Amino acid sequence: MVRDPFASESTPSAEEICSALDDPDCREIIRNLEEPMTASELSKRCEIPQSTLYRKLELLTESTLLEESTEIRQDGHHASKYSVAFDEITLGLDEDRSLSIDIERPARTADERLAELWSEVRKET
Repeated sequence: MVRDPFASESTPSAEEICSALDDPDCREIIRNLEEPMTASELSKRCEIPQSTLYRKLELLTESTLLEESTEIRQDGHHASKYSVAFDEITLGLDEDRSLSIDIERPARTADERLAELWSEVRKET
């Protein structure tokens, strides 16, 4: 089996994803992310204090519902931007009646895959 270098190493459980979606602040963040935004922009738009917002962004990125990318700026003060990382989520029951979840992800361009790969390399160094 060939490993997809762009796939997440740890897939969150259905319970983790449902927990993130159950949070009203998390839903408000997702609702307002029509385009990639910084935490500061989201804090203003969603009217959520930044300290709370950062916890919610971490919850959403760990549950793979949001994607964090780095905006490279000429002044050297790079910024993290967040975007929605799914098109559709489907909940269901497996044969053993356990909760299952299927997340439909948007198609990624070669540039996006390269940017993600570069971001992962930067985390390792």
